[in-house]
Amino acid sequence: MDKAIKFNSAVMKLNNIEGTPYLTYNALSAIPFINHAFSTRLGGVSGGEFSSMNLSFGRGDSDKNVIENYHRICSSAGFEYDSLTASAQDHHTVVRCVGRENRGVGIRKPRDMQSVDALVTNEAGVTLVTYYADCTPLFFVDIEKRVIALAHAGWRGTAAKIGSRVIKTMRENYFCDPKDIICAIGPAISRCCYEVDEDCCRHFKALAELDRDKFIFPKGDGKYMLDLLEANRQILMSSGVPSNNISLSDICTCCNSELLWSHRATGGKRGGMAAFMSLVL
Repeated sequence: MDKAIKFNSAVMKLNNIEGTPYLTYNALSAIPFINHAFSTRLGGVSGGEFSSMNLSFGRGDSDKNVIENYHRICSSAGFEYDSLTASAQDHHTVVRCVGRENRGVGIRKPRDMQSVDALVTNEAGVTLVTYYADCTPLFFVDIEKRVIALAHAGWRGTAAKIGSRVIKTMRENYFCDPKDIICAIGPAISRCCYEVDEDCCRHFKALAELDRDKFIFPKGDGKYMLDLLEANRQILMSSGVPSNNISLSDICTCCNSELLWSHRATGGKRGGMAAFMSLVL
């Protein structure tokens, strides 16, 4: 890893820095029946604006490079490549329940749905995969029912409360109790860097049931700083997840763009990162 890149977090760990680095949450690592990871932009084979760990198909990088990158991150973080099951993100709130029959979708096999921003499973040997480059990843683990989920919460998904939709799916399909769910939020672009306009902010002003003063910060002239992590935290709490069960990333993707892909920091000339999670066999 580049010596100029520094990593300092109270809630996350940077692993395998000499090979293909990835991040883990301390709180999730303490759960013995799951494996999880969040990739960085380092340790892959992609070149140019995708250098070097790009996990996004369809951005102009070669599929050969992306597939090799998946093999590298799987080897580094301990996932089975054949088990990967990916989302089909479009900033909506579709939650999909998947099982072993869906292994490979979006990676080895064509996507079979056009809109999936969250994945849920209770089957071991299925690795959930969702994509990021500033948007907010949401991790969910029910420690009693052994159900896991990943969700992609951009500003649209956050404002539409995708986190609540995941909790609802876990309750209705797997009989989960929100009090048993451990959550982690981020890494994502943080309040320090996420400026939005009035058109975006009005969706968050409409969340009247939440404490909006804690995630909307007016700058004047119709501009606001927005804290998506805090908004998602409140949304999860409103769905019954205890505050003590939620970990928030203290790593901003935009501030740490040497380590993590940031759409804003790169002006859109970038690769993509992924969150991974699986139940251990």
